[in-house]
Formats: sequence, C-alpha cells, structure tokens
Amino acid sequence: MKNVIVVIGAGSIGQAIARRVSAGKHVLLADIRQENADAAAQTLSDAGFEVTTTTVDVSSGNSVHALVEKATSLGEVFGVIHAAGVSPSQASPETILKVDLYGTALVLEEFGNVIAQGGSCVVIASQSGHRLPPLSIEQNKALATTPVEELLKLSFLQPGQVKDSLHAYQLSKRGNSLRVMAEAVRWGKRGARVNTISPGIIITPLANDELKGPRGEGYRRMIDVSAAKRAGTPDEVGTVGALLMGNDGAFITGSDFLMDGGVTAAYWYGELAP
Repeated sequence: MKNVIVVIGAGSIGQAIARRVSAGKHVLLADIRQENADAAAQTLSDAGFEVTTTTVDVSSGNSVHALVEKATSLGEVFGVIHAAGVSPSQASPETILKVDLYGTALVLEEFGNVIAQGGSCVVIASQSGHRLPPLSIEQNKALATTPVEELLKLSFLQPGQVKDSLHAYQLSKRGNSLRVMAEAVRWGKRGARVNTISPGIIITPLANDELKGPRGEGYRRMIDVSAAKRAGTPDEVGTVGALLMGNDGAFITGSDFLMDGGVTAAYWYGELAP
C-alpha cells in the first residue's frame, strides 16, 4: 500500500499543490460533485499520477468520516490538501460558516486522528481573513479550540452578529488560520504538521466569474493598487504548498502564509485603506 495524499476540492489550487507533492503516492481526490473529481482525476492520471476519486460534503460529519475511512483503506495518509469551500458570492452567511468554518474544523479533527508520522496538511484560507479587524483574545480562542460540534453555536457567529456573506467569509477564514494553529499542537503529537495558505486573487474559473460579476470592479481595483499589479496563478500557490508539505518546510507548523501580491498591505496602509 502506498502513502496517500488526500485532496479535498478538485479545483485548480488543490490540483496545483497535488502535482508537486504526489509523485509516487496515491492521490485520493474528493469533491462535492463527482464530475469535478472525475475531470481533475483525468488530468492528473494523464500526467502520470495514480488517482482514486470519491465525493465528500465537508459540512457533514458522516461524509468526512467516510472519506477518512476510504483514505485509510488505500494506505497511510501522508498528506491532506484541503481546498474546498464556498465564496461570498456563492452562498448565504449560514452556508459559508457551515462549509468554510465548521467544515474545515471537521476535516482537521478527523484527519488529525489518522495522519501519519512525518505527514502534513495545507488548508487554503484567504486574504479575507486578514481584512477582519482584530477579534478579542476570547473570540480567537473560541474559534481555535471550541469542540467542532459546538463551533457554530458561538454567540458571535449567530445571524444577528454576522452581517452578510462577506463578513461570514472573513470570520471563517480567520477561524481557519486560528484553528490550524491550535490543531498544530495536536498534530505535532503524531509527528505531523499543518499550515494555512491565505491566497489573494488567484486566476481560477471562480475568480474569472468574480471578475466579471457585480464585485468585479472591486477585484480589479485590488489588483491595480497592489504591489504586484496582477493576480496570482494556481502554480504559485502550488509552490508554497509544496514548501509547506515537503522536507524543506519541516520546521513550519501552525503558521499562516499570506500570498496576495500586496493587496492586504494596500488595504491596511495604502490606497485601499477603508
């Protein structure tokens, strides 16, 4: 049995990281839609990777547990790339919190129980988590350590407190990086590591839709006033993912890597300042 790399979310970023870390390993590619997983699997198979596909709904405990059982039936889980999620333009605040916040906590808990020694995980968060004003120490700790099944009951995540889908997304992505920091302690006891990457605008089919949609003008302004003056590519995220999951990143765990071409810098201290 080979070491297994689990990819949750069959989009461009998950594939880009998988291509860099999965040579000689078995890739288990999971997506909420089987057709998405199959399309990505075809691309990876044609490039020489051994791939199995399945479906997963990260907002369902039973579904995530079934994914863990599938992964462990194929071999030792050596890597997890969690790139599934919904964006502010795709879903209600309630759905965003369920998928992006609760779903990530669920994935971290379940795979943290089986990750192999020397294994690693990368969670794809977002620059949006860096736009949220500072939370209190108590709120940070609650997002990081509240038991998974109690997470969505936190008072500051209730409908009256979460103003809109963007706010829900920012809270979720801040919560992802805090959760990863706390989980790094538990994963460390198994000799494994876990980190987040917070990308900015990365050109994917979803980003292209956003750029053409009602929020497109804001996205284009972010790009125009950033230091990089361009959007990023999935391959650039893949390079950082490979660092974090490989031997060169063996001293990195519980960390969040913001890679947004300088958009957040422009938001807090430059032309995008609110």
